[in-house]
Amino acid sequence: MTSATTIVLRNHVAELERVGQLVAAFGTEHQLPSQIVFDLTLALDEILTNIISYAYADQGNHEIVVRLSQQAGTLVAEVEDDGRPFNPLDVPPPDLDAAIENRPIGGLGLHIVRRVTNGLDYERAAGKNRLVLRKTLPTVD
Repeated sequence: MTSATTIVLRNHVAELERVGQLVAAFGTEHQLPSQIVFDLTLALDEILTNIISYAYADQGNHEIVVRLSQQAGTLVAEVEDDGRPFNPLDVPPPDLDAAIENRPIGGLGLHIVRRVTNGLDYERAAGKNRLVLRKTLPTVD
């Protein structure tokens, strides 16, 4: 069974609340464990904050599309934006063993996204970034 829901956001931080509400409603509708809902909300918050903060060269309004679906035991979240090309898979993991004063600012958000998801895919097509986050759902006996 595949079911999906989509939300279109503007590139404003205030829109993040709507995403949290969408994920919570999707989680309730599909009886997802609270930890799965939390992890997906955290990952999307991080990804969307990065898009809103860094993807656009202008101050104009841009649309960011978020699609949630459940497919064959996997929760899938797709994020599509028309910002600058950026492949988060190219960002190396942070050196968590380095002294705090020797670490660059930033970079932990993508680390967190990688930790709370089970897979990420990226493509740039038709002038848009498309990031797919996958979260394996627990099997039900």
